[in-house]
Amino acid sequence: MNSFQKILSWIVTPIFVVAFFSTLCIFHVAQVIGLKLFGYKGHKKSVDYMIFWLMQALYTLGAKLPSSKQPNLPTDRPILIVANHQSMYDIPAIMRVFKKYHPKFVSKKEIEYGIPAISYNLRHGGSVLIDRKDRKQALTEMTKFSKYIAENNYAGCIFPEGTRSKDGKMLDFKPAGLLTMFKAMAETPPIVVPVVVDNFWRMQRYNFKPIPYGIHYYLKVLEPIDMKVWLEEGKSSTSLIAETEKRIKEALEESRK
Repeated sequence: MNSFQKILSWIVTPIFVVAFFSTLCIFHVAQVIGLKLFGYKGHKKSVDYMIFWLMQALYTLGAKLPSSKQPNLPTDRPILIVANHQSMYDIPAIMRVFKKYHPKFVSKKEIEYGIPAISYNLRHGGSVLIDRKDRKQALTEMTKFSKYIAENNYAGCIFPEGTRSKDGKMLDFKPAGLLTMFKAMAETPPIVVPVVVDNFWRMQRYNFKPIPYGIHYYLKVLEPIDMKVWLEEGKSSTSLIAETEKRIKEALEESRK
C-alpha cells in the first residue's frame, strides 16, 4: 500500500469492525429467537440475512464484491462444494452464492464457542466441528455430517487445504476428509462443485492492522462434476479429488492474469 491507501485503510477499518461486530451481535440474538420460535426455517432465515449484511459491511472498506448469482444446480441431489481457503470471509461469500442449497461447513472445533453468531450457527445450523488433533473424532463426525448432507440434499462445503493460505498461494489438498465424505455418501453420490476464491487473503494480510482499502474480491463457481457419472466411467474417488484440485488451481492462476 502507498501512504494514501494506508491512511485511508486506517480510517475505514474501525468503521468496518463496528459494522461487522454489530451485525454478529444483532444476528446472534435473531438466530436464537428464530430457532426457538420457528425451528430450522427460522434459524436459516436469520442466517441468510446475517450473511447479506456481513457482505454489505465490506463496502465500508471500498471493496468490490464478487457476483452473488446462484449456480444452476439440482435441489434433489446432495452437493459437495470444494474450495480453496484464504480467509474467514470465504465462508459468508460462499454462503451468499449457495444460499438456496442450504450450505453447511466442515470447520475446526476451536471456534465452537467464542464468536457471536458464527459459533452459534456452527453449533445449531448443521455444520460439523472437528478436532484436527483427534483423527478418530474427526472421521466419525465427518461421516455423520456427510450422511446428514446426503439425507437432506443439502450442500456440504469443505476446504481440503486444511488451513487458510496467508499469501494467496494455494496449498496442496489433504484428501482424507474428502475420501471420508465420498465413502459416507456412496449410496447417494454428490455433485462436486469446485469453487475458487481469491484476494480474500488480502483482508488479513496485515492481521487487520489495517484492512486494506479497495480490495476486489473474487469468487467463481466452476463446472460441477457428477460423482455418480465419474464413477460409472470407471474413474476413482482419488482421481476425482485430483481433478477438482487441478481445476481450482488453474482457475486461480487464470484469475490473476
